Amino acid sequence: MTELQRVNIGKQHPTNYKALLALSAAMEKAASTAGLDPLLVELLKIRTSQINGCAFCLRTHTRDALKKGENPDRIAVLAAWEETGYFSETDRAALRLTEAITRVSEGHVSDENYDAAAAVLSADQVSAVAWLATVMNAFNRVAITSRYRVAGG
Repeated sequence: MTELQRVNIGKQHPTNYKALLALSAAMEKAASTAGLDPLLVELLKIRTSQINGCAFCLRTHTRDALKKGENPDRIAVLAAWEETGYFSETDRAALRLTEAITRVSEGHVSDENYDAAAAVLSADQVSAVAWLATVMNAFNRVAITSRYRVAGG
């Protein structure tokens, strides 16, 4: 089966992509200002990309997390975070909210998921996590739609 070349939507409409990059930079600043650990921010990006099946973003943010000093074991068990002792209460709250936002089509962000996050995270942190999930979901969709290549080796 041959595949038609996909349009790289970021290159096709660069102004839109630049706006997404600017939003991402603002999100990173908000996460830092809210006191979210930079390693947690990378884990949230990885988890969002795992759920969405975005190989390009998984590779990018796994590399970024390792460069920043993330424990490879935490990355290895991230998809099963609820079953491990690797993650703090803050990590768990942020992961739970990120997953709920990413899986919004499965029942929106329930009060149970939101309340569990809000019980641990400050209002600034809840907002920063929500924006992070929103931006990361957008990046995943750009990469998946454009079928960004992820070569081995």
